[in-house]
Amino acid sequence: MSPFAIPLPLKNPVLQFSLILFIILFVPLFFKRLKIPSLVSLIIAGAVVGPNGLNLMLRDSSILLFGTVGLLYIMFLAGLEIDVEDFRKNSVKSTLFGLYTFFISITLGIVVGIYLLHFSLLSSILIGSIFASHTLILYPLISKLGIAKDKAVNISIGGTLVTDTLALLVLAVVAGISNGEITGVFWIRLFLGITCFSGIVLLLFPIIARWFFKRFDDSVLQYLFVLALVFFSGFLAEAAGVEAIIGAFLGGLALNRLIARTSPLMNRIRFVGNAIFIPFFLIGVGMLIDIRAVFKDYETIRVAVVITVAASAAKYVSAWITQKFFGFSLDQRRLIFGLISAHAAVALATVLIGYNIVTGTAPDGTPQRLLNEPVLNGTILFILVTCILATVVGQKGAHNIALAESAEEAAERGTDSDEERILIPLGDAGIVDELVNLGVTVKSQKSRNGIYALHVAHYGLSEESVKKNAGSILEKAEVAASSTDNTLTSILRYDCDVVNGIAGVIKERKITDLIMGFQQKNSVTESITGCSSEDILGRCNVTTFIYKPFQPLATIRRTILVIPAEGENEPGFMLWMRKVVNIVRHTGSRLLVYAQKQTIAGMRNTDAWKEIISDYRVFRDWDDFPSLAREIRSDDNVLIVMSRKGHLSYHHKMDKISYYLNRYFRENSFILIYPVQAGMPEPECAKPSDEPVRTVFIQLRDLGRQLGRIYRKPEGESEGK
Repeated sequence: MSPFAIPLPLKNPVLQFSLILFIILFVPLFFKRLKIPSLVSLIIAGAVVGPNGLNLMLRDSSILLFGTVGLLYIMFLAGLEIDVEDFRKNSVKSTLFGLYTFFISITLGIVVGIYLLHFSLLSSILIGSIFASHTLILYPLISKLGIAKDKAVNISIGGTLVTDTLALLVLAVVAGISNGEITGVFWIRLFLGITCFSGIVLLLFPIIARWFFKRFDDSVLQYLFVLALVFFSGFLAEAAGVEAIIGAFLGGLALNRLIARTSPLMNRIRFVGNAIFIPFFLIGVGMLIDIRAVFKDYETIRVAVVITVAASAAKYVSAWITQKFFGFSLDQRRLIFGLISAHAAVALATVLIGYNIVTGTAPDGTPQRLLNEPVLNGTILFILVTCILATVVGQKGAHNIALAESAEEAAERGTDSDEERILIPLGDAGIVDELVNLGVTVKSQKSRNGIYALHVAHYGLSEESVKKNAGSILEKAEVAASSTDNTLTSILRYDCDVVNGIAGVIKERKITDLIMGFQQKNSVTESITGCSSEDILGRCNVTTFIYKPFQPLATIRRTILVIPAEGENEPGFMLWMRKVVNIVRHTGSRLLVYAQKQTIAGMRNTDAWKEIISDYRVFRDWDDFPSLAREIRSDDNVLIVMSRKGHLSYHHKMDKISYYLNRYFRENSFILIYPVQAGMPEPECAKPSDEPVRTVFIQLRDLGRQLGRIYRKPEGESEGK
């Protein structure tokens, strides 16, 4: 044998992994030119390189391991990205959708099994179970397009939990009946197992995770911790008698509120899943396909055609009923069909279990199985066709919905002059990550740009010290933004006055929002800028957030919003309120509003955030701060809307806000919000800021006074002289 010959299938793990990575990298690029979705291209690539294709690789333990991780990852992401409040509000709709989808599919499957395929009742029930289940292979695309919070997606994912759970229970019952294990003990054990498993995951996991995230901010540790919880929840599900995918979904649901949509941790979770684990799963599914086995006999082709047409018809009927019943659009119906019509993991598990259950022996000595070989081979082809059909149809609906949302956002945004620009002045390296995280969280537009980090250096400092200090701070800000897949623009500005430097950048860059860190000082001005000579709030009429991060935003349970009297009548009310809604949505916290009665009455009738606010409380006067402090809990984030002096919502006791914060909210995160207000001056970027220039002005003034004294007209002199 030639020393360069490579025996097939590949045994070298380095070559195996290299081949998989090249497939993940290049195959979607090639198939993209043929207008074939990347998800389908990876399944086809798996069939080509697998043991039934070119035999380049076996579907060995490594492929099974990564494939299992990928499947659990899909279910975990579905639970993690679902809108919990929407999920809760639509829980009845999701349950109803899941129930009629399950019963339509399993009923049609039983009918097809008995009357068209001529199977026994138990075998037909398993066929119906295959029809009823589905795999969310379209979900990575939906997540990438940013439409995971669409109501149709929410209902479909909730329904998936119902249908897959019922399908897997049917599988367990049929297997138990075939083995003679169905007794009262079986049902008691199953009920207690599911109850205990659900309680541990949904009640205990959030407590443990919140404790961990508050004490450890290392990105690697956080990711490993999340991954460990997800797979442990999968193990608990298997121990309870259901499949691990149910555990992964509930694990994602348990961590939903603790991993913000815009956080670096969420970005890492999506990145690793979409780059490695999920493609491995799709390639592993493709390796199951044996086209030659499909054409061995007519029975395999017949079974494949019958179950593919019947199962797809059942899912289409379910999607059509959902569209009509809930008033969804055509694209939402396509999206629902794409989510619920792909069959992979549960269908494969069902057919393999049915194939391995031997019910007797034929006269020729061959074993009689609950599901025979034509069903096994036909199901493999059925998996391929349904995955392709679901991806093509669902992708069309998903793209149209994403385009519609983008157009709607562009209409709301208006012209380029309304583009969102957020400035974050930085001086303390210790809170850079949290300030950038808040900047990403409050962003309304989906653009990856629009965040600026500023460091103002004094003229008197040496260039070397400025580069060393400012460079490290701004670099840290850039890394924090890039970890959330956003682009941050760094600005280094020389000025003799920090406030003057900030005001100049706001004017030059047309900044719309300002985010600053809060330090414990005697006054608000000192807390913000570290100097009391000038007041940034009086110079800059932009929405300003002054943030003290005591704990990560993602670990916040409740957001407490305090609105002063007449606060809703300020010009910038809608601007800052939109940012507050973004904070609540991205962190998954509950919003509790403290305001006066007339303010509450107006907010209750506003559709934009009516569903976001959990509760209202009356805030009568700033003397209520001690009573408000007693209602604040350790995991609350307090947002206090302020006002500049002399404006509509200003109250003289706002001057004591630093005292209130230092006394009552020392162990809470809080944000002071200064809105855009009428009658404010534009930021002055041309204000003299160079000390030598000021010195010249002073000298000229003194010279003028001296000349005035010298040439002053003596008393009694004539006008001419």
